[in-house]
Amino acid sequence: MILKDDIGASLDKSFDCLPEDAACGQPVFRGKVRDVVMGQDCLLLVASDRISAFDRILSTVPFKGEVLSRISAWWFARCADIVANHVLPGGAPQELGGTGRATLVRRAKMLPVEVVVRGYLAGSAWRDYEQGRAVSGIRLPEGLSRNEKFPVPLITPSTKADSGHDRPVSRDEIIREGLVEEGPWTEIESAALALFRRGQELAAKAGLLLVDTKYEFGTIGGSLVLADELHSPDSSRYWWWDSYETRFQSDDPQRELDKEPFRRWLLDHGFGGDGDAPSIPDDVRIETAWRYIQAYEAITGEIFEPLSSDPQSENAALARIVAERLR
Repeated sequence: MILKDDIGASLDKSFDCLPEDAACGQPVFRGKVRDVVMGQDCLLLVASDRISAFDRILSTVPFKGEVLSRISAWWFARCADIVANHVLPGGAPQELGGTGRATLVRRAKMLPVEVVVRGYLAGSAWRDYEQGRAVSGIRLPEGLSRNEKFPVPLITPSTKADSGHDRPVSRDEIIREGLVEEGPWTEIESAALALFRRGQELAAKAGLLLVDTKYEFGTIGGSLVLADELHSPDSSRYWWWDSYETRFQSDDPQRELDKEPFRRWLLDHGFGGDGDAPSIPDDVRIETAWRYIQAYEAITGEIFEPLSSDPQSENAALARIVAERLR
C-alpha cells in the first residue's frame, strides 16, 4: 500500500524511459508517455512515468506508468464484448511478470483520428465554448453552463499530430479529407458511444462520473480494434458523483480524479502549450502521483501495490519480456 507521505522517496526512482539495452536491439518508438518496442507481429507498450500536457512532455510522476497500464488492462477486460482490443493473451501487465507498466499487444494499423467522447461541457470544450468557438465542428446552443451535462454524449474527434498540437476535426471533415471512410467511421462512432456508456455505468458503481474520454482505434486484418489505453486518468476525466450536482449549481470546481489539476497549475503559471514550460516543483509531482493512485483505487476497488519499485530489476524484467516474446 502506497501512502502519500511515501511518494517523495520515489521521485528519483521515476521511470523516465526504456533504456536501449532493455530493448535488446529491437527498434523503439518513443511517444509522449509510452515507449513502444517493435516486434514483427506484436508490440510491447511500456508506459513511462513521463507526464505530458498540451502536447508537451514536462516532467515525471512516480508510479504513473504502472497506474495507466493496469487501469487500462482493467477496462480492456470489461469492455472486450463491445469491441475487440489489441491486448494479446497473457499480455496484460500483471501477467508479464516483474513490471506493471508493460502490455504486449497485437500490431494494428492505427487510424489517424482520436475519438473524444464528452458527456459534460468541461475542459477544452468549455474553453472553446466560452470563447464562442465550435467544438470539433459542433455549434453548441447558447446559455450552457460550465460542467453542464449534455442530453446525449458528443463525439468531438481530433487529428493526431506528429509534433505540436492535435487539431479538432468534424465528422464531415474526416470523411471529406479521406482520413476515414464513412462506413468505418460510423462503426467507430457506434463503438465509441457503447464504450462510453459502459465506462459511465461502471464508474457510477464506484461513485464516479466518467466525464469525457479519448479512444484510439485501428484495424487488424480489416477488423476494427480498440488500441492504446482505455478510460485511464491520462485519457479521461473523472469527477466524484456525490458532489457533482451541488458544485454544479454553485459553479464551484468539481472534485476531480484525473490530471486536470496539473493542467490548471500550468495555465495558472502562464503555460498553455507554447513557449517555455515552467519547472515542475516536487510538491506538484507528489500531489499528481497521489491523484493517479487514488484514481486506480477508486476505479478498480483495489489497493494499489506497485509490482516493481526498483528500476534496475524492472529494466531486467522488460529485457526478458522483449527477448522471450518479441524476438
